Amino acid sequence: MKSLMKLVFGKKYSYPAPLKVTSKDKTFIWTLLIGFIVSMIVVPYPSIAMWVGFIFAGYAAIAHDSIQTIGTFIASRSSDLWYWLWLFLGSIFVATVGYSWVVYGGDVTHQRLSAKGFEVAPTSFHYLQLIAPLLLLMLTRLKMPVSTTFLLLSSFATTSGIGSALFKSLSGYVLAFVLGFLVFIIISKLTVRCLKDKASEWWTPIQWSVSGLLWSIWLMQDAANIAVYLPRSLNVFEFLAFTSIIVIGLGVLLWKRGGKIQQLVTEKSIVTDVRAATMIDFLYCIILFYFKLYSKVPMSTTWVFIGLLGGREVAMAVWKSANNGFMGTLKLVSKDVLYAGIGLTVSILIAVMVNDNVSLSDISIQFTNQLNKLIKF
Repeated sequence: MKSLMKLVFGKKYSYPAPLKVTSKDKTFIWTLLIGFIVSMIVVPYPSIAMWVGFIFAGYAAIAHDSIQTIGTFIASRSSDLWYWLWLFLGSIFVATVGYSWVVYGGDVTHQRLSAKGFEVAPTSFHYLQLIAPLLLLMLTRLKMPVSTTFLLLSSFATTSGIGSALFKSLSGYVLAFVLGFLVFIIISKLTVRCLKDKASEWWTPIQWSVSGLLWSIWLMQDAANIAVYLPRSLNVFEFLAFTSIIVIGLGVLLWKRGGKIQQLVTEKSIVTDVRAATMIDFLYCIILFYFKLYSKVPMSTTWVFIGLLGGREVAMAVWKSANNGFMGTLKLVSKDVLYAGIGLTVSILIAVMVNDNVSLSDISIQFTNQLNKLIKF
């Protein structure tokens, strides 16, 4: 048989290597199975199900979205002890959601969930809503940059909410890609030349400040993905439980140095240097802040991030300063978009299956209406 295959495919043919399942993979699989079973048990009990869904979503969303908020920070601070990073980022998390909780009367999402289609807290849960975070963990394990906004939020939204969020997210990708390309097409040559020398010590406090600001602004946008399972206004005990669970999950994530999906960042050109990481974070911070002011509608920050990284990578490839060459860069950018598109498709299908009032045609109409408004503007 092997001789026949060599005849057909050439002398270099060899059988594929057997799939290796490590002890960590086995632990992950068992954890998922337990999660599926627990979700099945608690789904008839909303008061318990909301906290189970929140715990799953809290870790899954931050584990996946760490690439876009603290991914470059983790990559460039690999020599620092993880608990110092945890103390820094955990304090910012508590301050950011605490401010929202006080100012907006118990709302920890900076009014992201007050947008039409998301303003009413769920009083019952569908099984798919509870396991959506587990599906996100599976995709994260496969290093796929999917949208947590669509995968988690879409199953709770009405049609109008999904259509608006979809348009805002895809327009965010285009804006980030173009801006990333224009900025780095101008500075990439200078950047590569300057980054040959060791970074000055004053870059460290600048990076910590920018990374902290980005983490805070991201929380203003994406805390809704986590809190969607909970009441729209949390009392004191619910708020303490909310912050404690997320801070503990953040500590686990930093201890693991971001997990496997961190490769999405490290495979890009010159991201482990503190100066390059700071420039990426600062540009991303500006874009997210713009969209925060633009509207209260939730959006996929994942699409914005991969757009920014894609535009930067293409610009560096044009000047032949990218690690992967021009064709290799196009493959990386295309792969990111493909994986994000798969996640988008899965999340919309979940929304359609869970919500009787949501249909693909209605989502399409909403998206088209938003596009027409932009064209007329």
